Amino acid sequence: MINAKAEIVGNVWKILAREGDQVGPGDPLVIMDTMKMEIPVVSPAHGHVAGILVQEGQIVQEGDAVVEIDDTVGA
Repeated sequence: MINAKAEIVGNVWKILAREGDQVGPGDPLVIMDTMKMEIPVVSPAHGHVAGILVQEGQIVQEGDAVVEIDDTVGA
């Protein structure tokens, strides 16, 4: 398992991914809102979404895990 992490302190504006979704590196998973800017949190690896660790409207800190990716798919 690998986690996609917030790169900034901000508000979880929109969750794009759903559990079970297949994702690849760079795929947007969550949109953060900070200082009226939208910042995507992207998948760091190929795999499938194993868990959404945040809720829309939640404030997260830099480095907080927001989505868990099962990168062992097909291994």
